Amino acid sequence: MDAHPWLAHYDKGVPQTIKYPSVPLFYFLEESARKYPDQPCTIFKGAAISFREMDAITDKLAAALAGLGVKKGDRVGMFIPNTPQFVMVYFGILKAGGVVAAIDSRYTAPEIIHQANDSDIEIMFVMSNFYKLMKTAQPKTKIKTLIVTNIKETLPPALKVLFSLLKEKKGGFRVELASGDIWLQDLLARNKPEDRPKLNIGPDDIALFQYSGGTTGVSKAAVAMHSNLVANTLQIVSWMTDLHAGKETVLMAIPLFHVYGMVAGMLFAISSGASMVMVPNPRDMPDLLDNIKKFRPSVFPGIPMLYNAINNRPDVIAGKYDLGSIKACISGSAPLMRETKERFEALSGGKVAEGYGLSEAPTATHCNPLMGVNKTGSIGMPFPDVDAKIISLDDGETEMKIGEIGELVIHGPQVMKSYHNMPIETANTLRKLKDGKVWLFTGDIARMDEDGYFYIVDRKKELIKPGGEQVWPREVEEIIATHPKVLEVGVAGIPDPLRGEAVKAWVVVKPGETMTEDEVKEWCTKSLAKYKIPRQVEFRHELPKTTVGKVLRRELVRQHNEAGGK
Repeated sequence: MDAHPWLAHYDKGVPQTIKYPSVPLFYFLEESARKYPDQPCTIFKGAAISFREMDAITDKLAAALAGLGVKKGDRVGMFIPNTPQFVMVYFGILKAGGVVAAIDSRYTAPEIIHQANDSDIEIMFVMSNFYKLMKTAQPKTKIKTLIVTNIKETLPPALKVLFSLLKEKKGGFRVELASGDIWLQDLLARNKPEDRPKLNIGPDDIALFQYSGGTTGVSKAAVAMHSNLVANTLQIVSWMTDLHAGKETVLMAIPLFHVYGMVAGMLFAISSGASMVMVPNPRDMPDLLDNIKKFRPSVFPGIPMLYNAINNRPDVIAGKYDLGSIKACISGSAPLMRETKERFEALSGGKVAEGYGLSEAPTATHCNPLMGVNKTGSIGMPFPDVDAKIISLDDGETEMKIGEIGELVIHGPQVMKSYHNMPIETANTLRKLKDGKVWLFTGDIARMDEDGYFYIVDRKKELIKPGGEQVWPREVEEIIATHPKVLEVGVAGIPDPLRGEAVKAWVVVKPGETMTEDEVKEWCTKSLAKYKIPRQVEFRHELPKTTVGKVLRRELVRQHNEAGGK
């Protein structure tokens, strides 16, 4: 059997291997500032910051952080949505030798406390509208200083005036800082770019603590080195063969604090000299569509839920918005249904390619080709320099044959160093096989076809076993999702006194539609064995999801159990 059958199916121009420079991650920003100094790095509400300006700002911020006592290897926290400040702070931390710990800006105080303490964060950057929340969390952490930024600081002049006239609402734009805290603008004024500390930061130094595992258990920090992020960024750039350095515009709607947005969005853009159009709230569909209309993005990394929302917008269907500028979309974080892909491609004329990744590699490892064959239900093939295998679920060692199901394991230059302070979890996840290589055990059940395309069957921990049978939730979800009345669906196993577990589906119907439990079951009988058909169907207005739109099956089960199994 050919060990790497996917290489024969790469798009023309995609290399089989890449030469990775031994540089720190911020090298990409410095190079784009040199090559494309006047190209906008970020665009926010119409205000642009050039690559030259962004490089200088991050130099000043690195100097200021050094003045606050940040040393090489110190973790520095970020609680900032998609704004130019995220880019400033991210690269300022790295240039100061620090380690980025970006926290989900939807988190509550207890969630902030857990990650801040696990990372030993003493300095935290926060957007002003989250300042009160952070002050609530701070006493139970080691955080000494909050550096606060205001959304109006990066707005165009006319909008700055408008925001200045607004009264303080819900912790709004004007907040009084406690003693010891400081405004970002005041901090930047302390230094010049040439004051940046002279540090020896190399590829093997730690760049990122990316928290993972929130959907399946205790959140844990995947530790990524500069080399991991440099490698993954260049792999993604190499995959996008139809794009031109210094001439593209990326719609930055997926959260930058999530590793998918961070790497496939921000780092891809920074490294290729592309402008980022910042969208702080992707659920604000009018704002997102207005940004497409005004700034004509050519690249749109997204998630199926986002593409689906655009597909179903009446004003998009009516032709009010022209999506024709969009050339390339990588879809990740959740399964991409054929209908969603084909509809968005028809509306935009661009290509939507489903990919796969995880925080432990800092993001992407597989993707469908942008020009070649996209196979329905497939996550595509491994990136250059990524090796992937399907390993037996029984012994955790034997490589499975083509078409057989097992656990997906990955070896590549982007795979994390470890989990922070979790040696047992690290040993279980990074394991040496008979070939002597250390492989990342993903916890995802998958198969590979004869062309080297991979297919995720489901999560290892979410397998449903009704009466000893094996049911993969994703398989049932994909069938229900094809029903013309269904907008979203989640499937999971619930306790059952007779079978041990039973299959349950939670369904959201499209606006204006009605549906019955019998309709769902009848639809499933056409494509699924009897034991896979949901025993229960619950209709919802919405489903609980992660920040990037992945349905939280575990949360659905918890809610079911709390409701007394109804």
